[in-house]
Amino acid sequence: MKFKKDTKIEILAVGSELLTPNFQETNSQYLTQRLADLGMNVSFKSVVGDEWEDLLNAIKESLSRAHLIIATGGLGPTQDDRTREALAEVLKRKLVFHRDILEKIEARFQRRGLSMPAVNKRQAYIIKGAEVLENKNGTAPGMWLETEQKIIVLLPGPPHELKPMFEESIWPRLKKFSRIQVFRKVIKTASITESQTETLISDLYPKTTSLNISTLAYPGQIEIHLTAFSGKSLVQAKRQVDEIERKIAAKLKDYIFSSNGEELEEVVGKLLRSQKKTLAVAESCTGGLLSDRITNVPGSSDYFFQGIVAYSNESKISALGLQPSILHKHGAVSLETAQAMARGIREKAQSDYGLGVTGIAGPSGGTAEKPVGLVYIALAWEKGTEVSKNIFLGPREKIKYQSSQKALDMLRRRLLKNHKF
Repeated sequence: MKFKKDTKIEILAVGSELLTPNFQETNSQYLTQRLADLGMNVSFKSVVGDEWEDLLNAIKESLSRAHLIIATGGLGPTQDDRTREALAEVLKRKLVFHRDILEKIEARFQRRGLSMPAVNKRQAYIIKGAEVLENKNGTAPGMWLETEQKIIVLLPGPPHELKPMFEESIWPRLKKFSRIQVFRKVIKTASITESQTETLISDLYPKTTSLNISTLAYPGQIEIHLTAFSGKSLVQAKRQVDEIERKIAAKLKDYIFSSNGEELEEVVGKLLRSQKKTLAVAESCTGGLLSDRITNVPGSSDYFFQGIVAYSNESKISALGLQPSILHKHGAVSLETAQAMARGIREKAQSDYGLGVTGIAGPSGGTAEKPVGLVYIALAWEKGTEVSKNIFLGPREKIKYQSSQKALDMLRRRLLKNHKF
């Protein structure tokens, strides 16, 4: 099969759970992005349940309109995992037993001190003519089946199995078909809204189809995705991205915290380590999320001393040394309390910096004076403190995340000031 401009690609997600409100189908988003990196655009996305007739009809429909079909899910050991059987039925091909696959599945269970259930033997059957794709993170092997007119790929449903298999086994094969070189970069910003970002960079949007800018908003973070296409070379595509990146950087300046894929906690960690500074945090409304993000970075023990979740007023007094008069006069959610928390944790941990976060994450507990989403964040260091008053919108989880993001960005900006001077 040869890829042409009119080549149609379809992603077929299999699983009845994907048709319920309890599960979100995310594999197609990842696959669409990775295919776009090769200059390949997806024409169709479908979701089908496990019912036999529905599955047969969905596969037939995909084969009737697409040249490359990537099916995800339905390769497990249970009776409702029937993607391999359904595709074999439609293609009128037999399923062939592979003893080497069974032995690998058995060995995987043995490494965990378990015996393999008999139902897993189903996963050792491969459609005749298909090439086996090794699954290093699960028991379900994938398949690559190529005919004169079609390429059919079967991938396991769990993302932690699908993504490594795609990167190791599918990406190199599809790359051979790609005639377009694509270069991508993501610029990440904090402490700026989507509309503010748009206002600053709107005049930079390219008028050529070889370069694309898209802005995506996440809680506490705006991402600017740059994509350049070249029919000549990757160097040419990269040159386009580098040029527009410089222009965007001149507009957004210190709002940008990463253009290399790093998360904010990684950037802050590198700054702390390079300046040989240490950090401790006192959290109330974030409930440990800030400490969790900081310690998710390998090697964070070099600069992170301590984290305390002081949720109640009593714990703020006993664990952080807050004066009861501060809480009585100003309340737990106040500039003064946040400031005292930051100073208290810094003194207790004997760290260079202290962060204090207190607020109302909701959905209840707000008042007219102190609404849901009100969060005070304080940063303390040897020569002073600064406090930020914020009104974050969204459900509880988003308010907590935005609070942690703002706290990290306050510290980043302070560390950058130290670096400049």
